[in-house]
Amino acid sequence: MKLAGKKIGVLLEADFFENEIFYYKFRFPEEGAELHFLSRLWGQDKLTFLGHEYRAPMDCWESFENMSDEELRSYDAIIVPSGMVSDRLRYTEDVEKIPPATEFLKRVFAEESILKGIICHGLWLTAPATELVKGRRLVCHNNLIGDAKAYGAIYTNEDVVVDGDLVTGRSGGHAHLFAKKIIEILSETPSN
Repeated sequence: MKLAGKKIGVLLEADFFENEIFYYKFRFPEEGAELHFLSRLWGQDKLTFLGHEYRAPMDCWESFENMSDEELRSYDAIIVPSGMVSDRLRYTEDVEKIPPATEFLKRVFAEESILKGIICHGLWLTAPATELVKGRRLVCHNNLIGDAKAYGAIYTNEDVVVDGDLVTGRSGGHAHLFAKKIIEILSETPSN
């Protein structure tokens, strides 16, 4: 088990790409990882999100809101998935403030020991904090190449790109290659 002792968080919201999320749900634990799906729960104990294509339900009962620094540092990787997840998570009640999910992502990027994974339209979550990807090599969905360049990122035409502690993937259809690279990197690093 390559990921025994590793802890991975995957952000979740409605309109998730079922094939990708369900792949992670089974693939990372198959390698021994402790997997957590994280979202904004809006004061609820649990929310059920529906997938984009098949409207498949998925329960989420863990939030990134108010996560302590100690708990955050217990994660070895945080993944921003494809689809509409990041668009829904960048909602903010106060347009003068950065969305809570982007604030969380800023905290993740501040921790060098945490591997950051962003695939496909997940790049949207960095729009309110473009400094996170400015000057970084990455790949994203073909529809977001202009966004990536506007953010100051260095678009790289590959299916999976690694730039230090940042792993990016082209699309949800490349989730298997993206996950394979994350597994490879995490299996070579000590647990947090």
